[in-house]
Parts: sequence; structure tokens; C-alpha cells
Amino acid sequence: MTTPARPLIAVPARFAASTSALRSAAEVNARALVEAVWRAGGEPATIHPTDPAHTDVASRIARFDGVLLPGGGDLAPHRYGAAASHDSVYDVDDLQDAFDLAVARHVLDLGMPLLAICRGLQVVNVALGGTLHQDMGGPGSEHRHVVHPVPIRPGSLLESAVEAGKVEASCYHHQRVDRTGTGLTVTSRAADGTVEALELPGAKGWFTAVQWHPEDTAHRDEANQNLFDALVRAADAPRGPRP
Repeated sequence: MTTPARPLIAVPARFAASTSALRSAAEVNARALVEAVWRAGGEPATIHPTDPAHTDVASRIARFDGVLLPGGGDLAPHRYGAAASHDSVYDVDDLQDAFDLAVARHVLDLGMPLLAICRGLQVVNVALGGTLHQDMGGPGSEHRHVVHPVPIRPGSLLESAVEAGKVEASCYHHQRVDRTGTGLTVTSRAADGTVEALELPGAKGWFTAVQWHPEDTAHRDEANQNLFDALVRAADAPRGPRP
């Protein structure tokens, strides 16, 4: 008996200066992230970031069934019109930025299922013309090594995905959304007002974005695992002709 093929979920790689198992720079994704996709029934596929000026990102992405934009370093502030960079900005990579922004725009345009996490949420926001606070204020204000409850807007796609009205959010970020991108709506905020989730009413395909890291606790928290399950279900549904 043949086992049905798992939906292919593209996960753009993150650049790493070094890893313990390799002798040089690497392209990586968090193990907890790909395991959450696998538990959901998807086939996670790390994809190599390339320069959109020299490669057809849309055709590369279209061969997959869904996309997950993961966390990572900061976007270059000039990507959202900032004149200067705050001292806390770290791990900026122009190729990573260009590729992630192109992926976000093409995925939304193609109507493919998309889950964006942490940096991924910020990428989508910037891709749609939004801006970011470069720093939330340092220790005591940033959301690093923080787990806190966040309420979810009733009737939102996020509520449908996690099947709950509140989620325990595991956070690790020092930046947050300032102005939301065109068409985006906020579906969750932390107690301090930080945007914790976004979605795009009228989007061509399934899409939600969260500022926290659901992969951190998905192995033991059903609501957070449900996010990955919803992505894979959407990726497994039939969709129109692909370019």
C-alpha cells in the first residue's frame, strides 16, 4: 500500500556563521520548527536563499504546497525607510532580506498557504509597506525568554487555527511592528500593546503570522501545534494552476 505524499512545506534557510557539526558557515533551520511541520503531516524542505534580481523566486516557490517563513536576525532598517540603525540591530544580511521579502510577496500573490513566525511576521509587514520599532527598550521591555498569555481576536483565522481564544506565547524578540502594512489586521496583542499576530482579510490563500515562536512549545502545547497543523491542512487542499 502506497503512503500518500506529504504536502511540501518550503522553509527558507537561515545563514549561520558556524555550527558545531560543520567546519564552515552553514544554512540552517531550527530542529523544533521542522519537527513541528513533520508532526503536522508536512514534509519540511529547507530552501536556499538566492538573489531575486538573478533568480525567479516565484517559480521556485510555486513548486511547493505551502511556505513557512521562520524567525531569524533583524531586517535592515533601510528596508522600511529608517534613516539610521539602532545599536541593538543584529545579524542583518542583505541577501537574506531580499530573498525573504520576495518570498513573502510572491507567496501572497500566488495565494499559497503561508505561516510567518517572528522575523517572518516582520518580513510580511515590511513587504506590505509596514514599519518596525527597531528596539523595544532593552531588558525589562523586550520579549526575550518570555512566555506569556496572549488573547486572540474572536472570529479571526488565527482563532480558527489554534482552536483557542488564548495562547501561551513563547517569545524571543527585541523588535516589534510599528505601522502595519497595507491590508493587514492585528489579531492579537500582548498586555504591553505589542502586536503578536497579523492576518490579511481577503488574502488569496491561507495566511497568518505570529510574533512568538510556536515551535518552542508545540511538542507539548496543542494550541501552538495546531498552527502547524492548520498550515499543512491548507497546503494539502487543492489549489489552482501553478505557474
